[in-house]
Order: sequence, then structure tokens, then C-alpha cells
Amino acid sequence: MATKTACYICEGCGIAKSLDLERLKEVAQGYGLPVTSGPALCLEDRARIAEDIGKYSLEAVVIAACSPREKRDVFRFDAPSGAPLRVQRVNLREQVAWSQPPGAAATQELAEDLLRMGIAGASHQGAPSPSPSDLGRTVLVVGGGPAGLSAAISAADAGHGVVLVEQEAELGGYLRRLHWQYPKRPPYTEPEPIPLDDWVAEAMEHPNVEVITGAAISSLSGQPGSFVAEVATKDGVRRVEAGAVILATGFRQAGEAELGAYGLGSIANVQTSAFLEAAAQAGTLERPSDGKAVESVAILLCDGKASGSHLPYADSVTSMAALKQALYVRDLLPGATVYLVFEDMQATGLGELFYLKAQEAGGIVFVRGHVLSVQERCEGRVAIRVGETNLARDVELNVDLAVLAAGMIPVAADESGGAPLHLKYLQGATLPLRPFGHADSNFVCFPYETRRTGIYAAGAAHRAQDIAQSRRDGAGAALKAIQAIGHAARGAAVHPRVGDLGYPQFFLQKCTSCARCTEECPFGALELDESRHPTVNPARCRRCGICMGACPVQIISFPDYSVEMVADMTRQVSMPEEDVERLRILVFACENDAYPALDALGATHGHYPASMRVVPVRCLGSVNAVMITDAISRGFDGVAMLGCRAGEDHQCHFIQGSALLQRRVENVRETLERMALEPERVQVLETSIADSHVLPAALRSFAGAIAAAGPNPMKGF
Repeated sequence: MATKTACYICEGCGIAKSLDLERLKEVAQGYGLPVTSGPALCLEDRARIAEDIGKYSLEAVVIAACSPREKRDVFRFDAPSGAPLRVQRVNLREQVAWSQPPGAAATQELAEDLLRMGIAGASHQGAPSPSPSDLGRTVLVVGGGPAGLSAAISAADAGHGVVLVEQEAELGGYLRRLHWQYPKRPPYTEPEPIPLDDWVAEAMEHPNVEVITGAAISSLSGQPGSFVAEVATKDGVRRVEAGAVILATGFRQAGEAELGAYGLGSIANVQTSAFLEAAAQAGTLERPSDGKAVESVAILLCDGKASGSHLPYADSVTSMAALKQALYVRDLLPGATVYLVFEDMQATGLGELFYLKAQEAGGIVFVRGHVLSVQERCEGRVAIRVGETNLARDVELNVDLAVLAAGMIPVAADESGGAPLHLKYLQGATLPLRPFGHADSNFVCFPYETRRTGIYAAGAAHRAQDIAQSRRDGAGAALKAIQAIGHAARGAAVHPRVGDLGYPQFFLQKCTSCARCTEECPFGALELDESRHPTVNPARCRRCGICMGACPVQIISFPDYSVEMVADMTRQVSMPEEDVERLRILVFACENDAYPALDALGATHGHYPASMRVVPVRCLGSVNAVMITDAISRGFDGVAMLGCRAGEDHQCHFIQGSALLQRRVENVRETLERMALEPERVQVLETSIADSHVLPAALRSFAGAIAAAGPNPMKGF
């Protein structure tokens, strides 16, 4: 225990009405702590705490009040030295007073155990030693399309230097191939010109933007605040130092590999939407096979289930572009007939007005169904057989030209398996990608982040999107990049533990050089030195603790989070012997989803078993197998890991933490079987921040299974 620690217990929000505070004070005094209670620690009593810190030169305080997720700024104090004071929060409100019967013996036992656990946690908190990374405050933008241009201008307007790298000879990206864009302004019924030249001029003329065209990134190393890129240009290799990177490499249109079943590449008069854009720019539309006039056109959305060649994800861009191009044909050839073949038309929001405009335009026939076949007929005509149509039968369309509304395939990695950034990371040169090739991290909570800290994705490399969305995406990614630079300069974490100054520490004398920590780190924060010992790039680290959970010999810890700390907290729990009415179940709750869900349950005065003792963990991936087996050996009747959903549609803030724990738990269950204990005593329960309404049933079910198994026979050993 830190020699100068004090405990403060709040009486407000129903805590004093539910608990015997004098007994709680006795618990704190049993650890030698001075203890005080007050009617509202977050209001008038806060000044008294701050005064005590200076008066008694306190090194740490234990605040037993509301959830640690609440009033973080209120309970942030500075030590007499000026450094942040160590504060340990004990959740007596949401997870005791608001979620358990007031005055019950089990409720009091729960509160006393949580206070003991909090005091033990405070004794393991050390002061972090930040590692600032401030080599460069420049933002490196890779890609000069709408997202890249928007990102560059946004960062430059904020006062940051920007280096914009584009592989083509001029800026603009795929927009150079577009005639017009579908409407983005009232009345949302007419295609609009693209002000690309204005955007390019703004970037080229901005004093904070340097543009390098005809160039590519040959390597990227470093971490937020100190990235070093080598840019290959026609004049040689250029070194660029940057604080953050924005990947805006756009997309490529689906081609023969994806659309061969529709006749692309084998039938001359089957073309992609790029052909129609070029025709609109030229002001003339002819058959590519022989240059003859076009009297009928079929635009296929290529979303049919029969061919299997459609992309495994959908977006509204191809639908809206198809509507726009149908109007192109009507403008170029007023007498022509246009068939728009689709299975799922996505004209969302105000796009509905544009959809209605196309429906009202003469000569455009909407055919709902899926394409069964595309074949070439005599004289170069194209026969398209469509099944399950809105005419309740199969139909065949014979047209002069078939145009495929080709989907957007992200260029976050190139076709040879390389990467636009060529990362110099132990875990590989490519950015980890989502199943369909988009660069992403947690797609719900962190929409711009990739799994390489300080590198942000924008535009179509991030997700399928249109021009306006890409512009917004670029601006958003620029703001995140600026945040990353600022946090790196202080040595603080970016997300989701924003501002955390600690990072992993290694007791290398016991390191076995297994490299498991470097393999399981989702963010490439760990590298290996010449002795195959782990080294950390602090600014890459998200402070999730997955490396701590991965280490088989427990040599990894954080200044305020360690295996020893969690183990000591669990040792403070009172352990009734062989009493099925007073079971003890340990719950490791992910602080990102599970712990907030428990708080939300308490806020609605929902109940869960009082036998459960909750320990917040940074991620389930930080739970070391030793924590689980130690708890069972200590006498806990069951251990539940409450965290995010794993799998391809994961919701884990740290990408694979929940999945990694699942594998560790299987090993733990094998250990329990060897100890003649039921493996069902250890379970992983998936939840989300929105699942508080279903948590009680899940927790009661687990507690019921433990009660059926009976008390842990290892109690007392």
C-alpha cells in the first residue's frame, strides 16, 4: 500500500441508504487508511479532497462513489509535485446501491469486497513515464482524389504542414473519368458538374500543402509523431517525416475478373460504366464493336445472385450512378430506349427524388430481376435474359449496348498482395483489412482508424462511398490525424484509452523469447530486438493489455495495470466456505462494452446476482490464463469473462481481444478437467454496450449453473 493513501466514501445517490457506511469505514481502516465520508464527493466535498491532497501530501486516493466511467474530470487531481495523482475508483452506486436490494447482507458483503479490491488496486498503481514522440507534425496524405484533397486542405487549414502524394501525373483520381455527379443539392433531380478543378487549385495553391505527383510510397516506418516515409519520385527517393498518415488511395472499378460472367472482356458491346462516362464527356455514344449508332442500352447493376460475380457487399453509389447514366443516354440519344436492370435499387434519403426523376423521364424502363445470362447475338447485339422479374416471368432484352454498373473495389492493398504504404512493421507490409478489402479498425466506434495507430483511412479505401461522402471522410480523417499528432507529442494514447500515459513494461530477465506478445498485438506496437526480446513503440500502443494476456510467463505489465494487481484484487474477496447460498463468482468485464452495460443496468435499477465480484479489464484479451486459474485455485466458484462479440463481425474495440481469450479459455478448461473440476465453471459471455436489458438473464443463468455444480471444492486450500 502506498504510504500516503486516503479513502473517501460518498453518501449520496442512495449509497448511504443502501449500505452501512460505518462498516465500510472499518474495512478501509483495516488497511491503515484514513477514511472520510461526505454527502456529495463530486460537489462540495471535492474541495476537501483536493485540500487533503496538499495538506497531507497524499500519493493516492480511493474514491468509493459512482462508476469510474462517471465524473472523470471531477475526480482528477494533481499531486503536490504537479504530476497527476493516482485515483482508484470503487463503484458503490451503479453496481451496488442501484443494482442490489438495499440493506441486504449480500449487498453489504458485495460493497465491502469491492472496497477491499479497490484499495488493493490502489496499492499497485505506479506513476507512468510518458514517451513523447514528436519528430514531425506534418500530415502525409497518400492519394489525390476527393478524399485526399479534402484531407490535405482540412489539415492545412488547421495549421499543419501537408505532403500530398499522388501516383498519377495529376490530382483528381477517378473523378477525372467522370462526366457529372448525381445531385447533392436541391432540388436533387439533376446531375451536377464536379468542381474538381477548384479543389485541385485550392490544394496546389495552399501555402501549407506540398504536392508530389507521379510518386509512390516505397516504405513507411515509425509511429505516430515520428513516421518516416520514403517517397519514390521520377527524380529519386525523397524522405518525408510525418506525425500521421492518411490513406486515401481510392478504388478500382470491378473488371473482367469480377464481371466476366456478364460478358465483360468476351463481348465487345458489353462495357463498364467508365465507358459511358467517357462517352458523355465526348458528347457522343456509339457501339464499340463497329461504331454504329446505338438505339437501345441496358444498364445492369450486376447484383444478381445467380452468377455469383457480384461483390459480396452493397452500396448506394452504383445504383445512383446507374440512374445518372440512364439520364446521360437520354440526353445523348433522345430516341433511344434504356433498360435499367436491378435486383436491389438503393436510392437512399434524398436520392429518392433522383430515382423518381429517372422514373418520370421518358424512354427509361425499370426491370427488377436478376440476370440469368448475357450472350452475343448476330450483328453484335447483346441478349440479356432476366429472371424473376416484376412481370412475373423471365424476359429477354436485345440491345445494342450493355453497360455494367461495376462496383468499387478498394485499393487499400494492391492485387499482388503489396500495399500502397509498404510498412516496415514486424507484422507485415500491408494494413490489416476487413473481409472485403477495406482498411478499417473497429468499424462502429472508430470509423477512420486503421489497425496501425496514426494511419487513418478515408474515401473508398475506407468504405464504398460517393464524392460528397469522400470529401467528408477526408476532413474527418484529417481531424483524427491532428489528434494523433497532439497525443503522440505528449506520449499519450490516442484511442480508445485517450490520454493514457502508460505503456507496456517488460521484465526481460524472465522473457523466454516466445514472441507471442508481438504476434498477438493487433496494432503492431511490439517489435523484436536482436535477442528476440519484445520492444515497444509507445505511440503505436493502444494500451489494451493484450500483450499482457498473451505472455505465458507474466513479464508484461503497465504502471497501473498488471497480472499482480488483478490477482491481488481477487485475493481481497471474502470467501465463504462450502456455502451454496453465498457463492463467489468472479467477473472480468471489458471496460469498453461489458462494464458500461453493467452500469446501464444499474442506472435502470436492474438486478444481477450479488454473488458476482466485477473486475474491470481493459480488454478480455488482457486476461491472462493465470488470472483465471489463480481465481479458481483461490476458491472462486466460477469465473465469467464478459466482453465483446468475436468473429468476422466482431465488436471488439481491440479487434481480436475477445477471440484470443476464447482460445485461452479452452486451455484453462483442459486444466480444470485435470484438476477434477467442471470446465463449465469458466465461461465467456458476449455482450455489447446496448445489451444491459439482457444481461440479468445471462448472469443469472451462469450463476444458476454454478449453483448446480456446487461450491468450489478447492475452497480453504
